[in-house]
Amino acid sequence: QVQLVESGGGLVQAGGSLRLSCTSSESIFSFNAMGWYRQAPGKQRELVAGITSGGTTNYADSVKGRFTISRDNAENTVYLQMNSLKPEDTAIYFCYAYVYWGQGTQVTVSS
Repeated sequence: QVQLVESGGGLVQAGGSLRLSCTSSESIFSFNAMGWYRQAPGKQRELVAGITSGGTTNYADSVKGRFTISRDNAENTVYLQMNSLKPEDTAIYFCYAYVYWGQGTQVTVSS
């Protein structure tokens, strides 16, 4: 069973930055689809960003130009660099890889 462990969440003021990390217990080299979803209170889970094994990325319109997803196959880790954070970015952020999910990490942006 693959385990994904997220880290890097926390409390930050609007305009600030955070970097989320998601480390897999197994090699991510064969995982084509990896990325991040988020779920805010009372809302459905939504895709934030995804990245393929070839490095192709996609982003939700709401985070384009502010968030950057990357992956390091040697470290079995996918990252989400979040800049210019807004209160509406507040949510639990979940990492996924193929069919596996992490436990989530809380991101809170204060105004």
